[in-house]
Order: sequence, then C-alpha cells, then structure tokens
Amino acid sequence: MAQEITPSPVEPVEAINLGGTVPDFSFFGMFWQADFIVQGVMIILLGASVWCWAIIWDKYKRLGNVRRRADEFESDFWSGNSLEELYERTRHNPDHPMAILFVSAMREWQRSSASSTGKIAMGTQERIYRVMQVTVSREMERLEHYLSVLATVGSTAPFVGLFGTVWGIMNSFQSIASSNNSSLAVVAPGIAEALAATAMGLVAAIPAVIAYNVLSADLGRYANRLEGFAEEFGTILSRQMDEE
Repeated sequence: MAQEITPSPVEPVEAINLGGTVPDFSFFGMFWQADFIVQGVMIILLGASVWCWAIIWDKYKRLGNVRRRADEFESDFWSGNSLEELYERTRHNPDHPMAILFVSAMREWQRSSASSTGKIAMGTQERIYRVMQVTVSREMERLEHYLSVLATVGSTAPFVGLFGTVWGIMNSFQSIASSNNSSLAVVAPGIAEALAATAMGLVAAIPAVIAYNVLSADLGRYANRLEGFAEEFGTILSRQMDEE
C-alpha cells in the first residue's frame, strides 16, 4: 500500500523592499526608509504645519480677546459718562485697538484745543479723522501679522509634497530597473514612502487654508467695527465742535 505523502505547509512570503528587509509602513518607518530629499521635504512640511498651528492658536486667542475688550469698552463708551473721564481712565494703558483708537483721537482733540480760550483750532476735525484712519490701519496690520504665512503654506505645501512624491517615485523606479524585479512587493514600499510626502503636504495645507479664510473674515468684520466706531466717535466730536 502506497504511503500517502502530505505536502509540507508553504510558509507565507513576506513582502520585502529592494534592500532585502521587511518594510515598515508606519509613518516613522516610511520616513527613515525614504530618500534624504523626501525626508527633507517631510521635515519642512512638518515644521510648516507646526508653525501654522501656532499662528492659528495665537490669532484665535488674540481676536477673541480684542472682541471681548471691545464689547466692554463700547458698553462703557455709550454709558453716558464724560469722554474726558473715560480718556483719563484709558490713556495710560490702551491695551486693545478700539481703546487705542479712542485715545489717539482724544489726544488730537486736546492738542487742537486752544489752552487759553478753549476754542478749537481750524482743521481739527480733518486731523482727527486722519488720526483715526491711520490708527485703524496700523492696528489691523498688527492683527493681520503672520496671516500671510497661512496663505503661503496653504498654496505651496501641496506642491512641495508633490515634489517629494515625484522624487521618491523616480528613485523607486530606478531601483526597480536596477533589480530587474517589478513585483508589487518590490514596488509598494517605495511608492508608499513617496506618497507620504504628498500626505504631509495636505496635512499642512488644509488647516492653513481653512484658518486663513475664517480669520480673514473675522478680521474683516472687526475692521468694519473699528471703522464704524471711528465714524460714530467722529460725529460726536464734530457735534461738540459745532457747539463750541
């Protein structure tokens, strides 16, 4: 009777990369296995992403703070108290744009007042409006500082990541050609490492674009609020000039 021969189990074949080692498809594994150019691209994109998040957090806190202080200041401004009294309480430490706007206009108002007769000098209203316009522009420029970084990262990060991907795929195809092996187990690790650069570019760009659009809209509304306050305050000062 012939003895039945059972075939020995076939061990699973592990995918190996061109170096002959088991590829690590984790993010850090793909980073260390990637070409140094691709590694440099990933480091740049990671740094840009961290920088963008720092800017987003700073702008979010600062904008919330100035809006809250503007609410408090406007409540005090329209409470019916004397402008001179409010100026004396505010002029030593104007710590938000609306207070700075008020102090700069009141300072010009007092400078233009004749110390002996108490009359208002000619051209005072025009100078006050100019001072308020300059103050609004200066304070908005401070609030918008570094906002252009978000726009730059949002528009360029995907292309930087694409450059890393193209470079990585070129190296992968060169390695495939030199090894004369085009199996998926050989191709996959190199392409995965290259595509990680594109993923990093999108991770950096998407939050930057969203934050830029949201912050730009919020800053635009705050600028309109400052300009509206300047118009109202200018009207009050103009009325007082007519009564002098």
